[in-house]
Amino acid sequence: MAMPRIAVLLGDAGGVGPEMAVKLLARERNREAAELLLIGDEAILADGEQVAGLRLDPLRVASLDTLRFEPGRVSMLALDGLQGAPIVRGQSTETAGRAAMQALDTAADAARRGLVGAILFAPLNKHALRLGGLQQEDELRHLQQRFGVGGFVCEFNITGGLWTSRVTSHVPLREVAALITGPAVADAVHIIDRALRQAGVAKPRIAVTALNPHAGDGGSIGREEIEVIEPAVRALQAQGLDARGPFSPDTIFIAARRGDFDAVVSMYHDQGQIAMKLMGFERGVTLHGGLPVPVATSASGSAYDIAGRGVANVEGLQAAFDLCVRMAAAPVAVA
Repeated sequence: MAMPRIAVLLGDAGGVGPEMAVKLLARERNREAAELLLIGDEAILADGEQVAGLRLDPLRVASLDTLRFEPGRVSMLALDGLQGAPIVRGQSTETAGRAAMQALDTAADAARRGLVGAILFAPLNKHALRLGGLQQEDELRHLQQRFGVGGFVCEFNITGGLWTSRVTSHVPLREVAALITGPAVADAVHIIDRALRQAGVAKPRIAVTALNPHAGDGGSIGREEIEVIEPAVRALQAQGLDARGPFSPDTIFIAARRGDFDAVVSMYHDQGQIAMKLMGFERGVTLHGGLPVPVATSASGSAYDIAGRGVANVEGLQAAFDLCVRMAAAPVAVA
């Protein structure tokens, strides 16, 4: 069977991404697990190597049309994203955002052409991406447009064996309640059920949170649980999914951490993110669900405060890499 082929991106030039990517790619076991295509600016790679104290010596390729790989060696498609501009550590800059966007788009083009089976990116910075040309809510929605995906997409956050998805994501909190609908809840459950199956979980056990405190307390603190979420869960059960809830969001993660569930579907960003990051920030993974190929990164961000110090922890990115390898080798598509 052919090895999985993964595009690897250096992340935001001003943060810890380049250092983390170099540390990851320097591990021999990673270079033996997949064919790796590093996409990015040579200057960003050189800076990451200097901070990490490591050298990669990648095999240079001229274009996506002339890809080639050697066993145990990273191939690199060099871009001119910085266009000669200096790297400014610890800040969001237009040049870093533009370079990251160029690398992201090139990786998406490679995936659309079937040249890679997954995309792994070191931490990006959303403000820098916007300065560099991002028009959408985040990089997931940008990739959704780039791939021409019309359905529901969602960020999954993963810590160890526990996954989360969410019904709403990067929207103001005041808008959340209006976005909690039966179809939206069903989409969030279906998408994580499919991804878990591709990742090797035969019958995912999925908990669905409530929106309101105490799961609405029988309707005295809101009726979304009674009128929207519970009917959506019953309909999912009728379709054969192992979905349960709505559960009070301040206690469900205790049961999930205990191993009672494979996934928790939350109603909004911080409802799940705070719990997941408390359980394992350094080893957390973010997976973009609903795209034609797995797209993953570490749950930690660009960490401007430690950029250039050589102390960035790579274990979250390692976990994201391992997931990409596993999912790229699976026969079932994420979308």
